[in-house]
Amino acid sequence: MASSRLVSKMNLETKPHPRPYKLQWLSEDGEMIVNREVKVDFSIGKYEDSILCDAVPMEAYHLLLGRPWQYDGRVMHDGFTNKFTFVYDDCKTILAPLTPREVSED
Repeated sequence: MASSRLVSKMNLETKPHPRPYKLQWLSEDGEMIVNREVKVDFSIGKYEDSILCDAVPMEAYHLLLGRPWQYDGRVMHDGFTNKFTFVYDDCKTILAPLTPREVSED
């Protein structure tokens, strides 16, 4: 999922969702209709990827990498360390959470 704010600030082009659906868990305001999707190019360090996201109004994160990214890419999540491990460009890649200092700097 990508936040509507991210889509707006980056001036990304959305398109109609092929199968609109209702979503409730993301908003305290109740049910919302997810009817737009957007292609998002992103990078984390040397890792670069492009994903198709549902565009939704949310404040939790700007980009949520969920089941399609995790399972299609054979990504392994270590719940104890909160690190994600996968192979990218024939190299083992590890995405680790930001430190508290990095969060405050961001």
